[in-house]
Amino acid sequence: MIYYWFMIAPDEVQTFVFSGEAGSGMILKTGAFILPCIKKHFSCRNRFYMIRGPQSIAELDELATSPGEGVIETLRGIAGDIVVAGAGGKMGFHLCRMLRRGLDKLGKDNEVFGVSRFGSGETRSAFEREGIRTFSADLTDPNSYASLPNASALFFLAGRKFGTSDSPDTLRLFNEEMPAMVAERYADSRIVALSTGCVYSFVTPESGGSIETDFTGPVGDYAQSCLGREKAFTRVSERHGTPLSLIRLNYSVDLRYGVLVDLAAKVYGGEEIDLTMGYLNCIWQGDATEHIIQSIAEATPAPEPFILNVTGSRILKIREVAHWFSKRFDRHVTLTGCEAKTAWLNNAGKSHRLFGAPRVSEEVLMEWVAQWIEKDRPLLGKPTHFEVRDGKY
Repeated sequence: MIYYWFMIAPDEVQTFVFSGEAGSGMILKTGAFILPCIKKHFSCRNRFYMIRGPQSIAELDELATSPGEGVIETLRGIAGDIVVAGAGGKMGFHLCRMLRRGLDKLGKDNEVFGVSRFGSGETRSAFEREGIRTFSADLTDPNSYASLPNASALFFLAGRKFGTSDSPDTLRLFNEEMPAMVAERYADSRIVALSTGCVYSFVTPESGGSIETDFTGPVGDYAQSCLGREKAFTRVSERHGTPLSLIRLNYSVDLRYGVLVDLAAKVYGGEEIDLTMGYLNCIWQGDATEHIIQSIAEATPAPEPFILNVTGSRILKIREVAHWFSKRFDRHVTLTGCEAKTAWLNNAGKSHRLFGAPRVSEEVLMEWVAQWIEKDRPLLGKPTHFEVRDGKY
């Protein structure tokens, strides 16, 4: 049997291949340990990840929220409390928990506040159990802001995407008007606001993906509203001198959702895969979260806010990914259509130069997703609709 390991040291990512059966002294989990075959070369202070992915939601949450040295150093420089607005969304819990774990490692008692409508008590309790204070608030209601906690740092994750193709007013409310109110409320804080790679126009894979200085040419009402969200934060930043970081993310994968999960589930379930949107970027949610947190140290006021693409190292071809999952599951895959020449693709070179390349490669992430799908572990049931090209969701 062959095991693949990642050694994650402060400034280094390496891959090791070990052949042979698991022997004594080999611990098949994340954490600090030594493999018998390489212990003479590396100390137990190094961390290793095997290609065996998380096997439960608890393991997933543990791995996706482990703060690296870059996050620790970033949090060392934050003096006050932190608010995460839109904490109840797909990334919110992982971001809040990584912040809390990082602060705890430093012995700091800064509060982490998760702000959301929190549709269920169970969701809210999950935050509270991890030492994250929660505030239930409807951020589209101007009357909700007076009671929100003050903070020296704000991470903004809120917004609306799906079910809005026939509702421009909803898009405007959630993605433009509400962000403007949040920005005004926290104008004295450092702000990181999540956006999307969809604010760029389509590009060819040969281009290497859009970079932060490229022209924005959003396709469809949703992408236009996301650019509107950026402009809302930028206007407030320029007016008040608020340090601002805008994150153009695509696509985060946490094993329960994401583009790779959509593709793997279709192959495993015998569903057709449309090849029209023929290419993609993706990134493990733990890596995305680390880069998002570290970006707050780079925030600068408008008219030149800090803008950062956050995604993986490679451009993947949908056809090849589908065939990989087909072979991995030993199941036939049916492909329809043919690849358009362009797609929404980002180049995250700036992020990787600043904060390091993602610690989990696309290939390992695909294997983790395959393990999750074939074991019939829970999904969020929120498809990305990555194949949509007209911007209508």
